[in-house]
Amino acid sequence: MTDDTSAFDLIDDALDERDLTALARIAGDLDPGPLTDVLERLAPAPRAVVYRVLPKLVALEVFERLDPALQAEILDALRDEEVTAVFTELDPDDRVGLLDELPASVASRLLRGLPRAERDLTAIVLGYPAGSIGRRMSPEFVSVAASSTAQDALERVRRVGADLDSAHTVPVVDGSRRLLGTVPLQCLLSAAPTVAVADLLQEVDTAEASDDAEDAARRCVGSKALALPIVDAEERLVGLLTVDDALRLLEDADSEDQARIGGVEPLRRPYLSTPITGLVRSRITWLFVLAIGATLTVQVLEVFEATLEQLVVLSLFIPLLIGIGGNTGNQAATTVTRAIALGDVGTREIGTVVWRELRVGLSLGLVLGTIGGLVTTLIYDGDIGLVIGLTLAAVCTMAATVGGAMPLLAKALRVDPAVFSNPFISTFVDATGLVVYFLIARAVLGI
Repeated sequence: MTDDTSAFDLIDDALDERDLTALARIAGDLDPGPLTDVLERLAPAPRAVVYRVLPKLVALEVFERLDPALQAEILDALRDEEVTAVFTELDPDDRVGLLDELPASVASRLLRGLPRAERDLTAIVLGYPAGSIGRRMSPEFVSVAASSTAQDALERVRRVGADLDSAHTVPVVDGSRRLLGTVPLQCLLSAAPTVAVADLLQEVDTAEASDDAEDAARRCVGSKALALPIVDAEERLVGLLTVDDALRLLEDADSEDQARIGGVEPLRRPYLSTPITGLVRSRITWLFVLAIGATLTVQVLEVFEATLEQLVVLSLFIPLLIGIGGNTGNQAATTVTRAIALGDVGTREIGTVVWRELRVGLSLGLVLGTIGGLVTTLIYDGDIGLVIGLTLAAVCTMAATVGGAMPLLAKALRVDPAVFSNPFISTFVDATGLVVYFLIARAVLGI
């Protein structure tokens, strides 16, 4: 059975008929990936029923694939001993993500129920600030001394790190746990047993545990390394960020940026499993912000009401002008926000970006203004065509410049650049674009 839709229908039918035997058989035939997709589409109660009929190893793998919010819902439906067993099997960094979704009393109880060694590892990750890479790294790794031989290092990997996801990258440290470099596991396997690890050492990029998680993840992916060592302020090794975790982190960050660019808060869970109230909360705040911003447009129209009364034809072009201005600003903001995320530009390049976007906006404005002015002249008259042409040129230039600058200003203020993107810029350009429009109309038409 490979089709997710048919699998969902079969599981849904088994749930309706309360046939747990059939449910267990159908769910057991699915791979963890498709099974996770099915669970994400179910409501909380039936999701918990399906989860409880899964074999233990499959259940754990599926649980690790779910978003923390859904993990919390499943734990809420399990017995205490089942919750403890699942929580203990998670990696420390995954535990911390789940703890952030749980009530404080439940989180404290789960932490107390962990074995001492696992509780200590989890506490290491919990000790770092939210948003830092220390909060997302794995504190479980196997390191070797530079003076070790390849054979000694392999034996240590087999003894200590055989079950670790990060065992493919072996950090090399000195006596004070300071990172000297790494050795790929493949090099240890192919090297002569007596070769010193120091002779196989490779320099590697690192991130400090307090660094921004998204920046560190991009560094990991950009270096094409299987894992990025995480160090403290004294260059001592404290954890590893695997490329799988880095890619997952970037996917979450990209989803968050795209949501905010579109004027909603990120859901942080699959759409079909998000309650209606959650969808409303994710949108209502931005709608209030945009509604308040739209009052600026109303105020501008009220100020220039006399101008519109003298030449009503001007009102026909308002949707065109504010639409083009808003879209131009959004294009610039989206492009620069993406460039910031990829590390192509930073706050130091704000002058360069503004100058580039000003020229781009002016070029777009001249092209659109020329075409718009000619068409308007043919339909109405030359004066109206001149007003529309000049306004398009001015609005496009202004919108692109502001749209390019806003994300970098947000970055400088340590605010998410996506927050300053499309919704804010559209509102700003609508109001200022109308002011420009009416001032040009008064100057050209003498009204």
